Amino acid sequence: MRRQTATCGANPAGSSRSLRLDPLSLPVRFDAHDARADGYTRQIELHRERVVLRRAVRGMQMAINLRVSDFIGIALRGNDEARTLVLVHRDPSLSIPLLVGADSEELAEAWAIWSELFALPQLDEAARKPAARRRRANAIRARRPKFLMRRRAGIKRELPVHREEREIIARN
Repeated sequence: MRRQTATCGANPAGSSRSLRLDPLSLPVRFDAHDARADGYTRQIELHRERVVLRRAVRGMQMAINLRVSDFIGIALRGNDEARTLVLVHRDPSLSIPLLVGADSEELAEAWAIWSELFALPQLDEAARKPAARRRRANAIRARRPKFLMRRRAGIKRELPVHREEREIIARN
C-alpha cells in the first residue's frame, strides 16, 4: 500500500505557499509542471531509492521508474527572487523540483539535507559551463576512406640507397 499526501497537487487548495517537500517524510507523492504532458502536469512519487514519474502524453498513460542513482545531483537554480532546488537528471525533462523559495539559508540547509539523503553531489549551476561541441569529423579523421577499406594496405618499404658507387647515366 502506498503512502500518499492529502493534497491533490503540490500545494494545499487555496494556499499561496510555494513547493516545499520534507526530505525526512519520504515517500511523498505530488504534482509538478510538465510542458510536454497533457494538462501540463505530471505526478511524481519520490522514495529514498527510486522515483516514479506518471504522465499522459496525447492520451497515452506512461510511468517512468528511475533509480535515484540515475540522477546527476542536487542543483540550486534561479535568481535572487525565486530559487529552486532541483533533483537533476541528464534528460532535463526528467529533472524534479524539490523546493522553491527565496531564503538563502533555508535553501542551503535543505540542499545539504537532500544531497546527504540521496547520496548525490551538490551541483553548482552557476559554475557549470556547457560541454564543448563534438564534431563527428574529428572522431574518424584518421580512418581510411570507405572505398579503400576493401583493399589491403600496401607494404611500406624504403628504397635501397647505393652509397659510394659510380652513377651510370644514359644520354642520347
